[in-house]
Amino acid sequence: MRKPRLVALGVLVAVLGSGAAWPQRARADTAATATQSPDSVRSAAEQAVREHYALPGSRVVVSTAPLDLRLRLDACREPLRAVIPAHAAASSRMTLPVQCPQPGGWTVRVPVRLELFRQVLVTSRPLLRGDGLGAADVRAEERDVTRLGYGYIDNLAQVAGRTLTRALASGSVLSPGALGGRRMVRAGDRVEMVARLDGIEVRAAGVAMGSGDNGARLRVRNESSGKVVDAMVSAPGVVVALP
Repeated sequence: MRKPRLVALGVLVAVLGSGAAWPQRARADTAATATQSPDSVRSAAEQAVREHYALPGSRVVVSTAPLDLRLRLDACREPLRAVIPAHAAASSRMTLPVQCPQPGGWTVRVPVRLELFRQVLVTSRPLLRGDGLGAADVRAEERDVTRLGYGYIDNLAQVAGRTLTRALASGSVLSPGALGGRRMVRAGDRVEMVARLDGIEVRAAGVAMGSGDNGARLRVRNESSGKVVDAMVSAPGVVVALP
């Protein structure tokens, strides 16, 4: 009579033993197939870009494109790492590698769109080639510098005493290429006026009524006669009277 009960008990133990192993096996299978969230990969890329380009006075706007839905990445046990070269120029569109740094990890390239807003100097009025620049000629405005392919100027000290190499409309962003050298002549300077006609050259002392670099046009007052003439800067402290 006891033998059937022992067999039944053995069957129950076997069943219970097998049953106890099922959840463990299920957990193991789950761990083996756990995947990394695509959103976490995109977030790692966005955070890295924000930290890399965040400077005092800057406003950073970052977005990433959705990753391929077919992409399946093993869950990473280590914090994800986004790689940005130390001297990478700010670009409106870039592709950022995001790595799982654990042994046997993976790398995914994430498309990133960057908008980097900074205060830059723009002209406050129309200016001509050869015009000097001062504080009254420029103002600061917030612009997305990733779209300023010719560069930009953000410091008033960089334009003080400089002249323009080309004409600029009001609201134009100042770029390094638009700036010439320091002014050869400043308003109020005593200058030497040179007049030439049919091989004859006459020189006189004058006072500049404007400022400019080589080739700039300005008005000059003859110290002796008081007459105001148009002239062109030809050298430091020297102007040539225009016909």
